Amino acid sequence: MKIGILTSGGDCPGINATIRGVCKTAINHYGMEVYGIHSGFRGLLDNDITPLTDKDLTGLLNMGGTILGTSREKPFKKRTSSQNKPALMLKTIQEMQLDCLVCIGGNGTQKTANKLAQLGVNVVSIPKTIDNDVWGTETSFGFDTAVTIATEAIDRLHSTASSHQRVMVIEVMGHKAGWIALHSGMAGGGDIILIPELEYNIRNIGNTIIERLKKGKTYSIVVVAEGIKTVDGKKAAEYIAQEIEYETGFETRETVLGYIQRGGAPTAFDRNLATRMGGYATETIATGQFGRMVALQGDKIGSIPLEEVAGKLKLVHEDHDLIIQGKRMGVCFG
Repeated sequence: MKIGILTSGGDCPGINATIRGVCKTAINHYGMEVYGIHSGFRGLLDNDITPLTDKDLTGLLNMGGTILGTSREKPFKKRTSSQNKPALMLKTIQEMQLDCLVCIGGNGTQKTANKLAQLGVNVVSIPKTIDNDVWGTETSFGFDTAVTIATEAIDRLHSTASSHQRVMVIEVMGHKAGWIALHSGMAGGGDIILIPELEYNIRNIGNTIIERLKKGKTYSIVVVAEGIKTVDGKKAAEYIAQEIEYETGFETRETVLGYIQRGGAPTAFDRNLATRMGGYATETIATGQFGRMVALQGDKIGSIPLEEVAGKLKLVHEDHDLIIQGKRMGVCFG
């Protein structure tokens, strides 16, 4: 059996570990041939495909990024040219005689993978995102690494905020979901945590900071998700910092972590999750279960139909136990 593997969308810690998990299982256990498709779905359009051997997988486990490269190519997006991208991809798959396609990516990749499955391509996908917003899986690899990086940054800001008696606003990634902000904010001892799923009131935030000062707490840490609502298109941290200064008169500084959260070596948890997901994807192929996405279900790896995943987001609910516990401890969520 010949399988092709690609990575699509933003980079993420653990992609190479996943590639390694898929390929080593395929080559060493099942005797399959594996072909790396470069630059995501663009590699299928350009026929940029090369064979992968066990030797190519050396040193991948702790390596950040993706050896296959990636892109945000959306081949099923409404065409602006005469090029029929879905037909081109199908042609490449047929010419390469690929029996199955493994697609590693986030929400957009799951949509594309599902559309390929509807065209008759044998597809197995693996969720990849630091945002943890892919529906159907408890968590995605990359999330733990991003939370660890964000938490370490918050830890470091505590000392500066304390020394200068300032309000420090730190903006973390997450797109439309607040998972990174919630988990890193709680782990890092954030006093105020703002996520897209919960509405906030600037006056309430200002009063929280003032009340902290009255209790002798001379600094505050505010963790904001990049996707919260602002005015005039302002960035989250910039807007919140300006509003806090206006409401309280306290010196406020903002820090935007940005792409730091996506780079570097994955944590041990993400390496193991990526390895497990990669291996299970190959097992799914070997047993002829196509049109499915690998998922962490409880503490077990399983799979769910792609059609159930495509187009859905996994968001934070207000009854999440971290939010409930945070409120009990006096953390302000807006």
